[in-house]
Amino acid sequence: MMNFIRENKVFAGLLTIIRVYIGYTWLTAGIGKLTGGGFDASGFIQGAIASAGGEHPAVQGWWAAFLENVALPYADLFSMMVMLGEVLVGAALILGIFTNFAAVMGMTMNFAFLFSGTVSTNAQMVLLTILLAVAGFNAGRYGLDRWVIPFLKSHKPMRKNTKKMAVA
Repeated sequence: MMNFIRENKVFAGLLTIIRVYIGYTWLTAGIGKLTGGGFDASGFIQGAIASAGGEHPAVQGWWAAFLENVALPYADLFSMMVMLGEVLVGAALILGIFTNFAAVMGMTMNFAFLFSGTVSTNAQMVLLTILLAVAGFNAGRYGLDRWVIPFLKSHKPMRKNTKKMAVA
């Protein structure tokens, strides 16, 4: 089964459809935030922190502590990271360049949203993105990875011999 997922060219076509769908979702979300008159994550962060209380909290205490002590004080930085991250992940997935890295970064953002109590389409996106990550190179076969990955592999930097020379 793994060989089929990682090597089958027909399955690579299905992966391309999934990849472009997820990429489009990320790209449109990021562009919407960039052009929407100023995205500010502080309200979202404060809402997530508030969801950590009560008998059945939607947000775990450890995540709420991270949001309160790290994300909220630097909400401007996190707002920019979310906007740019969504655009870059979306563009990379649509173009099929550095597909595995883009998939992992997309999952990281999805998990951050899920940890913050937002369900929406995040769980669906995580499942589809896991399929892309498991497929490896095959997920980017019909994209720029088809040329970029072999180019990078053939142009590895020369490494110096690290063995110490014997003293005569």
